[in-house]
Amino acid sequence: MRQAIMTSPGVIEQREIPEPGKLKDNEILLRIARIGVCGSDIHVFHGKHPATPYPVVQGHEYSAVVEAVGHKVTKVKPGMRATARPQLVCGECGPCKRGQYNACQKLKVQGFQAPGVAQDLFVVPEDRIIAFSDSMTFEQGAMIEPAAVGAHSTNRVSGLNGKNVVVAGAGTIGNLVAQFAKARGAAKVLITDISDYRLNIARQCGIEGTLNVKDTHFEEEVKSYFGNKGFQVGFEAAGVQASLDVLMQFVEKGGEIVILGVYSQNPVVNMFYLGEHELNVFGSMMYRHEDYEAAVEMIASGKIITTPLISRSFPFSQYLDAYKFIEEQGDRSMKVMIEL
Repeated sequence: MRQAIMTSPGVIEQREIPEPGKLKDNEILLRIARIGVCGSDIHVFHGKHPATPYPVVQGHEYSAVVEAVGHKVTKVKPGMRATARPQLVCGECGPCKRGQYNACQKLKVQGFQAPGVAQDLFVVPEDRIIAFSDSMTFEQGAMIEPAAVGAHSTNRVSGLNGKNVVVAGAGTIGNLVAQFAKARGAAKVLITDISDYRLNIARQCGIEGTLNVKDTHFEEEVKSYFGNKGFQVGFEAAGVQASLDVLMQFVEKGGEIVILGVYSQNPVVNMFYLGEHELNVFGSMMYRHEDYEAAVEMIASGKIITTPLISRSFPFSQYLDAYKFIEEQGDRSMKVMIEL
């Protein structure tokens, strides 16, 4: 079968490898249909991901068809559409024992510290499988993983119902966070970016409040949009110091900030605002199984819109070209898909 492997930064090679052998009782053989390329994949491509060794087989957000199942598998049958969480956890550390396995002390993520799905066939255990309906496209199926990030991060706060929300960063993750905030009852949602292209995509996904912060004054524009009530929750999905600064400065005192952006350099946290404003600042790490289930439900129901996020698709044979396209297009591309 075909496999794409990143042998070193900037180098992706195509090769033929044997198909997986006999399945264990709890294992499922997937035939991969679509793979989404995410920002973290690009960090690996540039050699800037601190926790990824080479060579590495990438691919962690994907859709597939169940090819075969082990004797004890009951959740799915051959022919069903499915995806799976890419987290490999120990099950024994403190976080795992309290159900916070997404922050496992020994966490490995397929596509980074363990082989991913950039190949025709891939084996997963039943406990990580997520089935989705034939009414959903393979593109929607491959968007379940990033949507689950939005599901998890919007559950990190005490609640969103009736609150005003600012999401910094209108890339794929920020867009999905904003959509989840809206779906979970936020009164008004404002998403910010420096790219009119990304903000236009946000509007296509039903996010009415958009703000280009490149040439505007954040405080004035936020007050214009929310009025005197301001905003109570902020999500930092840009990985930019300036975004973190304004969220902490202007969120309502006693408000909540969730940080899920990936920073190329560690940001400086303004301890004055953190302490004097008595803010609650949370990290958000990936997702758990229930977040995948929420993502499937929300996408299937149409509450989470994914089609405008997909910029382009490339055949598997042009895996490297997909990465080059993302580099060349910069802020004029969102989600790029690999078709198998």
